Amino acid sequence: MCSYNQVRVESEAMGAFAGVLQAGETALASPFGHGDDRTARINLDADKVKNGVGQLVLTLVKLLHELLERQAIRRIDSGSLSDDQIERLGMTLMKQARELDRLRMEFGLEEEDLNLDLGPLGKLL
Repeated sequence: MCSYNQVRVESEAMGAFAGVLQAGETALASPFGHGDDRTARINLDADKVKNGVGQLVLTLVKLLHELLERQAIRRIDSGSLSDDQIERLGMTLMKQARELDRLRMEFGLEEEDLNLDLGPLGKLL
């Protein structure tokens, strides 16, 4: 059985989520306004939600990008690609890396923000 006292969270958004879980049922009502449950609304900061989702999506895309780079290197080393294919692959990966950097800056994230801490497994990237 999992103990919520052992939860380790790195991101601010996930930290708030873990805080709600650790505090129990009384904290579940705190994000809602006063009054009837049918009219209650969750008070969320749209920028934090946007950045949290953006961070997660960019982390996954960066992971896929790195996997593609590794696969490309394996294929180049094995000699299964022509010079033209290697050139196109390199240009595509460079454009993808530039777009990832542009999106990262748009969300106000640093490079290390896209690296998840997996606890005992270490860093994701």
